[in-house]
Amino acid sequence: MTRREGALPAEKLPLILEVAPNADYALLDSGNGQKLEQYGPYRIVRPEGQAIWQPALPAKDWDRVDAVFTGDTDEEGMGRWRFPRQPLGETWPMKHDGIDYLGRFTSFRHVGVFPEQASHWDHMAGLIERTRRPVKVLNLFGYTGLASLVAARAGAEVTHVDASKKAIGWARENQEMAGLGNKPIRWIVEDAMKFAEREERRGSRYDIILFDPPAYGRGPKGEVWQLFENLPALTDICRAILTPKPLAVVLTAYSIRSSFFATHALMRDTFAGMGGRVESGELIIREQSAGRALSTSLFSRWVSA
Repeated sequence: MTRREGALPAEKLPLILEVAPNADYALLDSGNGQKLEQYGPYRIVRPEGQAIWQPALPAKDWDRVDAVFTGDTDEEGMGRWRFPRQPLGETWPMKHDGIDYLGRFTSFRHVGVFPEQASHWDHMAGLIERTRRPVKVLNLFGYTGLASLVAARAGAEVTHVDASKKAIGWARENQEMAGLGNKPIRWIVEDAMKFAEREERRGSRYDIILFDPPAYGRGPKGEVWQLFENLPALTDICRAILTPKPLAVVLTAYSIRSSFFATHALMRDTFAGMGGRVESGELIIREQSAGRALSTSLFSRWVSA
């Protein structure tokens, strides 16, 4: 890799993007290393290492829940769900901004959606709708597909990539449940880095790229992903596969020992000479109980204007 030449993009930081409680999702309370959430009809307790304060709601509210994640508290650690009131199935119906999808009790404490990402989804949908031309979106590490469904509903042609065959299956299921089966979405089981490199060689280009890499992961053929080692190269490739008139590149990073200043500097350096602006900060969810903010992810996004 060689450093890109040219003036650094303008910058805006810190930018705090907030998700408030709504009818489909709410952070009800947090504290003592846990969070109490409402996902559709269910109240759920999960580990949250950053909640180092005391809960605001009384113990009886924390006890009146439908599901509790137990076991390994690492972000990607194995564990299991306990159902205090009655046994529940693996999935349940959820909705985001009119898009139906399935919540899911997984063995890695996730539930099939990251609500804090809604700020990025709304921003992306606005870009697509305002552009008034065909837009191609690449969603790397796409998981269960909510971002891809939002982009497709807004009118984009979407390529969704995830290393997990199971996650791609869930994403396809969500597409059908949302009634978006006729929208142009390519679902691809592939290592994100290998796919991006191949797209560069093919000359494939995208107007918007989203990537939400884990701190550590493995591809379908045993490829190893280490965020601090591999992120600079992937970010550089993402720049290389943009169209001549791109709209945005959005990087989100969670569960890492870093500051958004690090990803901010990487994105500005990578997009030197492109103009536009790099906006960086944190994604937060606002509590319903005491109004405290829980930080969930760091992000940096380059936007063309």
